[in-house]
Amino acid sequence: MIKEYWLNLPVKDLKRSKKFFTEIGFSFKTERETDTMTALVVWKATMPIMFFEEKMFENVVQNKVSDASKATELMISFDAESEKEVDEMAEKVKKARGTIFSKPQTIQGWMYGFAFSDLDGHRWNMLFMDQKNMPK
Repeated sequence: MIKEYWLNLPVKDLKRSKKFFTEIGFSFKTERETDTMTALVVWKATMPIMFFEEKMFENVVQNKVSDASKATELMISFDAESEKEVDEMAEKVKKARGTIFSKPQTIQGWMYGFAFSDLDGHRWNMLFMDQKNMPK
């Protein structure tokens, strides 16, 4: 049976991506790190996002990397504990030179979040979901 799963994303510059995500508060599983890939820890230690330098990624998937600045293949979302946590992350992303394309705001009356692009154009969003106000 499946014991772990992860997402794989291509990055243009592994060191630059690692610096960006460290600046906004993430950590990495160094035991999975090589010169061409690293593992971003997203949730506990059981669900990493693997960053592969583009050339290595193309070799693994045996296909070309899409230009994330021109088309979106997916958006990675994560849950926040509070609106304050959303605002704090938005500030970190801004300071680390990420692109906020949807500023922190209330969404549909029961969620609060923002969305950003990392330095390679991959899209991410962070939401606080107030379940007691969720429409039934």
